[in-house]
Amino acid sequence: MLTCKLYIITILVSVIIFCHYCRYVILDTPGQIEVFTWSASGQIITEALASVFPTVVVYVMDTARSVNPVTFMSNMLYACSIMYKYKLPFIVAMNKTDIVDNQFAVDWMTDFEAFQEAVEQEKSYSANLTRSMSLVLDDFYSSLKSIGVSAVTGANINEFFQLIDEAGMEYIRDYRPEYDRLKEEKAKGESNAREVELERMKKEMLGGLGNAATTKPSPQGAAIISHGTDFECEDSSEEEDDEEEKREAESFKRFIASQGGSLSEKPPSRDKIDG
Repeated sequence: MLTCKLYIITILVSVIIFCHYCRYVILDTPGQIEVFTWSASGQIITEALASVFPTVVVYVMDTARSVNPVTFMSNMLYACSIMYKYKLPFIVAMNKTDIVDNQFAVDWMTDFEAFQEAVEQEKSYSANLTRSMSLVLDDFYSSLKSIGVSAVTGANINEFFQLIDEAGMEYIRDYRPEYDRLKEEKAKGESNAREVELERMKKEMLGGLGNAATTKPSPQGAAIISHGTDFECEDSSEEEDDEEEKREAESFKRFIASQGGSLSEKPPSRDKIDG
């Protein structure tokens, strides 16, 4: 991840430098569509660029290799997945029109019956799947910008850059506000998370200090409290014993008084009893 971040910083710095001298900056990822599209690095790089510059995704299709309807549908599925994954202005550039004209592809995207007739000539399982998928991609075709170009002869290059300009305006109008909103929400979420963490740390620190103050008295104080408690227990038990003896003495005195003092006389001696 660190390597990816350094790579992104290098790309951004390069783009900033080129923007002073060029109107358009093209970043090419030839032959690695699966790696770039579905890896974390591809999305990180694209989002980093889109958060700073007007960014347009261009899917370059080999027109000469897409005359087969199954191959054409495979290219359209790739283009559809990239457009919905990155959520940026999207253009399909049908290259190599100097070899094969791209009108057949335009007809297949705009005329469902023409594409079905081409698929009928294929007798395979993939052809049946292609026939079913063609119904799903009608909405995708309606919002898709496409143009036929030739990198060799330069055919339609000016029209291609006109589409780039239109897509750049679309980015500023529709996509940039969404990116700004997402950046603001992310920054607010990070700020709230930091505040919550600070409050939690404060509570833990205050709670630790409070527990230390209440549960850790000095050794001398503890000894005094302990001894004082023992003495108090001993004194209270002695007082209870004294009260019990007083009650027994008073009870004995009342018993003597009730007997008329007979018990206080001395018993007769043995000599008098014998006489």
